[in-house]
Amino acid sequence: MKSVLIIGAGQFGTHIAKRMEELRCEVMAVDNNEECINEIMPYVTNAKIGDGTSEEFLRTLGVNDYDVCFVTLGSHFQSSLETTSLLSELGAKKVISRATNDVQKKFLLRNGADEVVYPEKQTAFRIATKYAYDNILDFFHLDNDYYIYELKVPRDWYGKSLLQIDIRKKYRINILTIKRSSEVLIPSANTVIQPDDVAFVLGELQDIQKSFKL
Repeated sequence: MKSVLIIGAGQFGTHIAKRMEELRCEVMAVDNNEECINEIMPYVTNAKIGDGTSEEFLRTLGVNDYDVCFVTLGSHFQSSLETTSLLSELGAKKVISRATNDVQKKFLLRNGADEVVYPEKQTAFRIATKYAYDNILDFFHLDNDYYIYELKVPRDWYGKSLLQIDIRKKYRINILTIKRSSEVLIPSANTVIQPDDVAFVLGELQDIQKSFKL
């Protein structure tokens, strides 16, 4: 069970708190708005009203005791930057901060953030990619240029085995699993592709785009 500190009990912070609570983490939420604290209370182990830009207040929280600290202040970038920097200076083990653009990300990383997320951009990128093509159901960015895509298989694969398609040699991608109706298969070389199969493929983006004609 991990212990988590969330500074900023707005919408994004509350979503993180809810999911962390579902995963049985101990969650402490902090915000200077009493109404926000009252709304997040059902989803956290504890909550306090306080200013995340106050070094004195942060010291009372014992930030170095938490496994991860989230700074989810959203549009209040100056506060987010100050809080991120203070958490780092006070010995926080891992600081994840929210940004709204690349410039903010750069400053947050320079000032103590171990990782920066900006959900609006990431959500927009995901939705745009998903709905740009009929055969993309979902995708996940792993690292560098590697992705896992959930895709409807091309029509010209129907009735062929993975050995016949030879996708790894031709396109340098791997099929991890195949979803067939309500069943999930770990395919072998002899697995024959059927209409309506959905493949989970791993590879570099350009190779996936080439093999599935994206």
